[in-house]
Amino acid sequence: MAVYKRNYRAYAGPATPMSWRWLAITRFGLGEVFASRNTVVLFVLCLVPPLLSAFLIYVVNSDTVRALLNLRGAPPLSINNRFFLGLLEVQGWLALFLTAWVGPSLISPDLTNNALPLYLSRPVSRARYLAGKLLTLALLLSAVTWAPLLLLVGVQAATAPGRWLAPNLFLVPGIFLGACIWIAVLSLLALAVSAWVRWRIVAIGLTLAVVFIPAGFGGVVSAVLRTKWGLLLNIPYVITRVWIQLLRVTISNTRINGELVNALDFPAAAAWTVLVAICALSMLLLNKRIQARQVVRG
Repeated sequence: MAVYKRNYRAYAGPATPMSWRWLAITRFGLGEVFASRNTVVLFVLCLVPPLLSAFLIYVVNSDTVRALLNLRGAPPLSINNRFFLGLLEVQGWLALFLTAWVGPSLISPDLTNNALPLYLSRPVSRARYLAGKLLTLALLLSAVTWAPLLLLVGVQAATAPGRWLAPNLFLVPGIFLGACIWIAVLSLLALAVSAWVRWRIVAIGLTLAVVFIPAGFGGVVSAVLRTKWGLLLNIPYVITRVWIQLLRVTISNTRINGELVNALDFPAAAAWTVLVAICALSMLLLNKRIQARQVVRG
């Protein structure tokens, strides 16, 4: 705006309470995320499996549609906890790739442009700054994990014959808690990588490498030492073990990295310990990197 026009007026509306101003970080973070066309395309692709699953649930529970599609003689598909476990695994993988794409752009630009001291010089603490960035990823990943899955539970409850929801009500807290655990692990991991790696391409590769490389190393350890404890380095296996417990799935064998293993060989407590350790290590790295001071070398 040109100065000579003198049309500028100070903001006279209600001010946001000081304790909630950190949410501006989340609001602008989401705006920057969806400003990228590639991110929007990836986000839409993440919603394709739930849409297909909703159509599948409708077909399974509708005799008319099954007759039109000539599926009356086909073996029935059970929409149960095992079905939602498989769908949660699919959405979990998609959430991983979405995190790897979006995560590196959250903290790294603030460090590269020396903006972090400016953030922390305002009435925003380090905890609230990280909470704003974390909430950005949490809202984005929630929209592709537990939110569509809970909608599918509602669709199944509304279209299934009889009282389906009452004996399967445990799916609601199970899906929500299981997805939130995975969101917390991915978000803290992505923020830690973004804080320490400034190059976006390298950060994307490192985020994926943190998940896949230990899994391969754990497979080697299991093969050499003839033990299955090495699979605790396989983060997808670990989170799957937690999901099996939360969704009350009775399963004897599962395929991990092409190998058929017993998914219940490990106590769930071991899987929980690994996830807590990953979150704690990520928070330690963030605490080390996010500082209110910065050394400028001239």
